[in-house]
Amino acid sequence: MSFIDEFQADLEALPNILQKKYALMRDLDKSLQEIVRQNEQRCEQEIEDIKRGVRAENIRFSDEALDEQKHGIRIADEKVALAIQTYDLVDSHIQQLDQYLKMSDEELRRERENAATALPVPSPNSTTKSGRSNESGRGGRKKTRLATAAAAAAAAATEVAAAAAENPTGMELDLPVDPNEPTYCLCNQVSYGEMVACDNPNCKIEWFHFGCVGLKEQPRGKWYCPDCAALKNRRKGRSR
Repeated sequence: MSFIDEFQADLEALPNILQKKYALMRDLDKSLQEIVRQNEQRCEQEIEDIKRGVRAENIRFSDEALDEQKHGIRIADEKVALAIQTYDLVDSHIQQLDQYLKMSDEELRRERENAATALPVPSPNSTTKSGRSNESGRGGRKKTRLATAAAAAAAAATEVAAAAAENPTGMELDLPVDPNEPTYCLCNQVSYGEMVACDNPNCKIEWFHFGCVGLKEQPRGKWYCPDCAALKNRRKGRSR
């Protein structure tokens, strides 16, 4: 099995793997919230007991309260480790996608060079036109495969960002960031969460985070970023 076939097989299995990891993170989070709730109630009761003098001889939390806190810390650490594993999994697929794109570009370049070398001198009755048509067909199929792989990797990265946004405990996850990962939007940050594309084909930024442009859902019809919308309005004003 070639590298491309292995990569495509791994990419198809990625959504199911991520879904299982997200389900486990949600279970861990529910357990952590329950432990925190129980521990807060226990500590509040013990503090009241201390204030009333019931436990004045031992002014400290009980072993049960301390054990609950330690157990909560272990669950939180497990959740952080799982989030890091999930990020690394998606990051590895992004790196493989970069390698796949480079290999595909190199292969397409070699095909074009070979086709140009094999073509006879142009003449009215030559089949050069037909040969170029076949080459274009091959290139079109390659572009379709590249677009499919890129869309799948982008969807996986979006799911990781969405899972991080669902963290109700407010824990900060110190995840590594690939310095080679492209940035987008007015905030000049990497891709995460819901994003919208500007319909201006000449837009310098192309993709924008919902929150940065004041969107809560996917817009209907064509949508232009603030810069492109302002440019379009100025052109309309001059045309009048």
